[in-house]
Amino acid sequence: MKNQLLVAEFLATPWAMMPEHLNVMYGVISRWSSNTPAGNEVMQRIAAERSAREARRQATQVNAGGIAVLPLYGIVTQRGNMVEDVSGPGSTSTQQFAFSLRQALADESVSQILIDIDSPGGSVYGVAELADEITSAQGQKPVIAIANSLAASAAYWIGACAAEFYVTPGGEVGSIGVWQAHQDYSRAMDDAGVTTTLISAGKFKVEGNPYAPLSEEAHGFMQSRVDDYYAAFTKAVAKGRNVPVAQVRDSMGQGRVFGADAALSSHMVDGVATLDDVINKMRRAVRISSKPRASRLAIAQKELQIL
Repeated sequence: MKNQLLVAEFLATPWAMMPEHLNVMYGVISRWSSNTPAGNEVMQRIAAERSAREARRQATQVNAGGIAVLPLYGIVTQRGNMVEDVSGPGSTSTQQFAFSLRQALADESVSQILIDIDSPGGSVYGVAELADEITSAQGQKPVIAIANSLAASAAYWIGACAAEFYVTPGGEVGSIGVWQAHQDYSRAMDDAGVTTTLISAGKFKVEGNPYAPLSEEAHGFMQSRVDDYYAAFTKAVAKGRNVPVAQVRDSMGQGRVFGADAALSSHMVDGVATLDDVINKMRRAVRISSKPRASRLAIAQKELQIL
């Protein structure tokens, strides 16, 4: 029951994430929170995965030809550390990512920024703010994004705000939508002989709690929260992809993820390419923009020679 209530707490948050990934979190949480050999084994595996992930993160942050590669891996959260400890896949903090973005913008050796995304999405908290920062950054330096190999839900929200957005040939993008859930454990607790009494102040303070069925009024309020976040999500994608909001809602999967070719046909990305392909393209853009131009003095001298 303790594990179930912990998951219920997770579900109460509006999520811009593929639901099946939260099911994976549920299995990990159940094993992690039990003081058993299996639970200890899970914790050891998570520690090993975290070390490997950190090595990958550091390797991809090395600038290549003035290109800063910023990784956005795992579940997206506002601060990151809490999910890092229990989810297994790891997480990216929107606050920490925004700090890395600002550093790259301030670094004179960085000419372009590439966001390397491999994420099923995550919590809606902090995503809109990060997306706005990426949009604003376009006025300072080019910001490109690639789904390598997954940019779903909140991760797609972030990637769609880049100046150009690519997906690897075997990758997927989309899952444009927001959801949350309510779990009613009242019957299970009755069967276990447990009665919970909530003492509260404020008419709606305990609505949506897992100890009672969800009322129609509470359901309506939860739906309104989801609708508000969905409106912000689709508006941001429409602005980033330069298409009408109706096109985002009707022609970009309606909550499904698309493979590379389908995503390109639906204008969800600008191209299908590997990470190396995108980096090489960005390097060529730097070389073209940095070609030496004849000075006004040299042009004048040449004109005098002609005369």
